[in-house]
Amino acid sequence: MNLVFLGPPGAGKGTQAARISQTYDIPHISTGAMLREAIANQTPLGIQAKATIERGELVSDEIVIGIVKERLAQADCAKGYLLDGFPRTVPQAEALDQFSHVEAAVNVDVPAQVIIDRIAGRRMCQVCGEALHVDLLKGSDTCPKCGGKMVQRDDDKPETVRNRLDVYEKQTKPLIDYYRRQNALLDVNGNQPIDEVQADIRRALEEAMK
Repeated sequence: MNLVFLGPPGAGKGTQAARISQTYDIPHISTGAMLREAIANQTPLGIQAKATIERGELVSDEIVIGIVKERLAQADCAKGYLLDGFPRTVPQAEALDQFSHVEAAVNVDVPAQVIIDRIAGRRMCQVCGEALHVDLLKGSDTCPKCGGKMVQRDDDKPETVRNRLDVYEKQTKPLIDYYRRQNALLDVNGNQPIDEVQADIRRALEEAMK
């Protein structure tokens, strides 16, 4: 089963992808993990990526696509894979189609305002890294785990979240139409409790694979 997970930042797709990966016994592969693995293994593309990162530049599509191709050729992907964070653009999806067939693209759909409220309400402990929503903190700024101070990260502030959503709308959302045209898109309501989202994804996948 070859899967791609789509959804805006804060939609919870990483959490859902990790669970689906375990359920179907396929590797959950994120762009960051692929880059780190290629660099650690000193593959030719990993060496190129390391040099690019050390210069403070963004890794090019060409290198990322090459690293994905290398990763999907590994033995643990023989039964399938779950890509999280790739493709990010239609050209990347078109490149992926050249060397692998995506059977389903799961779109975890959450309204923009819900995402802004979710992320903007997140606080992180400066000491242990525990992350909790302000609703659970009930007015406190003290970490219930270690007693450290709970703060809002700069990239969790509402204006920053809106910018991240704008980038998603422009660059990544066109992938939804791309996979819909291929009859591979599975829309799932991500604005539900985690277990309900998971159950909906599994039902959609089982129906699609019949």
